[in-house]
Amino acid sequence: MHAGGSHRKPSAVGRWLKRIAWTIVGIAVALAIAGAIYQAVATRQDAQRFPQRGKSVDIGGFSLNLDCAGTGSPTVILESGLGAPAAGWALVQPDVAKFTRVCSYDRAGYGWSDPSPLPHTSLAIAKELHALLLNAGIAPPYILVGHSFGGFNVRVYAGQYPDEVAGVVLVDSSHEDQKARMPAKLREWSEATQVRRLEPFMPLLIRLGVVRLLLRHQFDSIQIPQPMKDELRYLSLQSQFVHAVVAESVAFDESAQQARAAGTLGDKPLIVLTAGRSLNLPDMPAAEMQAFRTIWVNELQPSLARLSTRGQRIMVEQSDHLIPFEQPQAIVSAIRLVMGASTAPAATPRPKAAAKPAPATQKKAS
Repeated sequence: MHAGGSHRKPSAVGRWLKRIAWTIVGIAVALAIAGAIYQAVATRQDAQRFPQRGKSVDIGGFSLNLDCAGTGSPTVILESGLGAPAAGWALVQPDVAKFTRVCSYDRAGYGWSDPSPLPHTSLAIAKELHALLLNAGIAPPYILVGHSFGGFNVRVYAGQYPDEVAGVVLVDSSHEDQKARMPAKLREWSEATQVRRLEPFMPLLIRLGVVRLLLRHQFDSIQIPQPMKDELRYLSLQSQFVHAVVAESVAFDESAQQARAAGTLGDKPLIVLTAGRSLNLPDMPAAEMQAFRTIWVNELQPSLARLSTRGQRIMVEQSDHLIPFEQPQAIVSAIRLVMGASTAPAATPRPKAAAKPAPATQKKAS
């Protein structure tokens, strides 16, 4: 026996615990390798299945993806909501292309567009869109269609380049006062989504196939064709897409103020489409959601229609916020109305001393 007992053999329990630890490490490594293979194979298959829609256009150091169809003027420009690539207009764009030229595009970092070195504010987005249309040779006038957050972007574009804009369609558009009017729990949810919390880890989680596995049912609740669901899922599994969505979300308040500063649309034809149904959000108290819904429908959306002396609000009763997916024909019809109004002369304005904000007219669309 050695003095001091400094060289005792590991106990049986110690050896057993060490063996379990190494087994867990081995399983974790095996799962990581399997996940990486799963992600690589599935991504390659998706890339073959979903080739680029449109073409890449250099706007000075990086490229944006532009997809145009149809002929005619004015050209309709489709501006997506937060987290929606240009492919999300697939149910709207073909029908608009039957009567005029229509273009959708991927904002910086979305879809097949490169990331942008600039902040992802509505002002930066509007300037990038202007450069894209200029470099692609898509001449004005334009009818701008903005869904959700895209409403900020088209309003800022109209403020920056008013002579290029013939009319506007706002599709359940974001409003600069919406956060201030939200219930506290809903505001907290909107400012701290899972994507924002997980952003630092998203590249690794995507590479290991974890995100693909978690999002395999992401669009199942939306009544759109399965190939469209698969394409949107594929595009949302890109690291640069996640970073772009988070950057736009972080800059949301600044974009809201830029939309406010853009001012009114004068007498340009404007249609505001408002969803007739509320989105079901997780863990949101029904009473608070209903209270905000009332503010959204009766105050915020009508105030958007008053941005133009020829503004009109139309309720889309059979849709929630995702009108481009659920009621695309409502958007197509609104574009037709704005296009017709853009070629008609505006009514003679009243004397300035008697001028008041024009009340928003309201119709219903199914």
